[in-house]
Amino acid sequence: MDDKNNKPIPLTESEAAEIRAAASHYPDPSAASIEALKIVQKHRRWVSDNNLQAVAELLGLSAAELDGIATFYNLIYRKPVGEKVIHYCDSVSCWMLGAERIREHISKRLGIGLGETTADGRFTLLPIVCLGACDRAPAMMIGDELYGDLDEASVDAILTREDRHG
Repeated sequence: MDDKNNKPIPLTESEAAEIRAAASHYPDPSAASIEALKIVQKHRRWVSDNNLQAVAELLGLSAAELDGIATFYNLIYRKPVGEKVIHYCDSVSCWMLGAERIREHISKRLGIGLGETTADGRFTLLPIVCLGACDRAPAMMIGDELYGDLDEASVDAILTREDRHG
C-alpha cells in the first residue's frame, strides 16, 4: 500500500468505495467516521496521516476533526502495528488479579515492551483501559478474540496458537 518512496498512498478506489457505502447509511456522512477509519485499518493495519486526510475529505471533515476522533478511539492505530495486536487489560480488576505479571510474561516471551512490535512484525503489545471482562480477570484481547482467567501457561498456549494461525 506504499509507493516506491515508502510514502503511504492515500486511499485505493476500493477503500473509498467501501467508505462511501458505509457513509450512505447515515444522513450526515461524518457519522461514519469510526467505520471509515476501521475500513482503512482493515486494509493497512493502521491509519497514516495521508490516509486520515483522504478519509476526512471524503466525509467532509477537517483532518483535525477526524484526528480527534481517531485518537480518542483506542482501537484506531495511528502508528504502524504488527499483524496481530495484543491488548492486555490494565483496569483495576485485572491489575489486582495479576495483569502486570501477565504483561511481563508476554513482554519476555515476545521480546518487546509496551507499544513495541516484534522484529518479525507479527505482534504489537498495547495496554487497554478495560475489556469489560472483570469476571475473567486478568484478560487480554488479540484481534477480536477475548481471553480471560490468564496465567503464564494459558498465555503461552494462546500465543503459540496465534503464531501458528498467522
